[in-house]
Amino acid sequence: MLKALIFDMDGVLVDSMPFHAAAWKRAFLEMGMVIQDEDIYAIEGSNPRSGLPLLIRKAEKDPEAYDFEAITAIYRREFNRIFELKAFEGMEECLKVLKGRFLLSLVSGSDRSIVHGIVSQLFPGVFDAVVTGDDVLNAKPHPDPFLKAVELLQVRKEECVVIENAILGVEAAKRAELYCIGVPTYIDGSLLDRADLVVGDHKKLLSHLLGLESATEVRP
Repeated sequence: MLKALIFDMDGVLVDSMPFHAAAWKRAFLEMGMVIQDEDIYAIEGSNPRSGLPLLIRKAEKDPEAYDFEAITAIYRREFNRIFELKAFEGMEECLKVLKGRFLLSLVSGSDRSIVHGIVSQLFPGVFDAVVTGDDVLNAKPHPDPFLKAVELLQVRKEECVVIENAILGVEAAKRAELYCIGVPTYIDGSLLDRADLVVGDHKKLLSHLLGLESATEVRP
């Protein structure tokens, strides 16, 4: 029986990744490096500890030569300067309906301050558990963030469905042995082929979610 829905935040609930990408690009530029949007989207879901080395290597530099905290500080400053808070159309209303049927969790690789700030403004009182990039040692694609959510919700894996838009997020969900719905917000849908179900866009995602009932059987 389906009891819980576990949502990624950036790209699923909130149209925020373009702002994250712009902020990271600015931070790298100030450190003398150039990265592209697609480099950032490819590692969406990771936290700075795991994602920064990948991006620095993409810029053809040695990660050991850079101060991760300094880069992250520039990113946070720029993100807070440019970010425009916007949930995907219909998502706030959808979550209110789903809360009457299921336990709801949010799992994000973003900083705790950013995640809780967005939740408090757009989705107050909606989520039964929130897991951020600061709450686990191993970020997506490791299964730890989703396993933490399952633990906090006090449900079994077969009673959960994950909703993800990122390659690393889908991989993390499948490593955690959870059923996963993929929505290709910023990338081609073929890149989410490890998901159990891929919906074409947010309109189709909302329709699918609102059609779920607590008696739905899910299989990882």
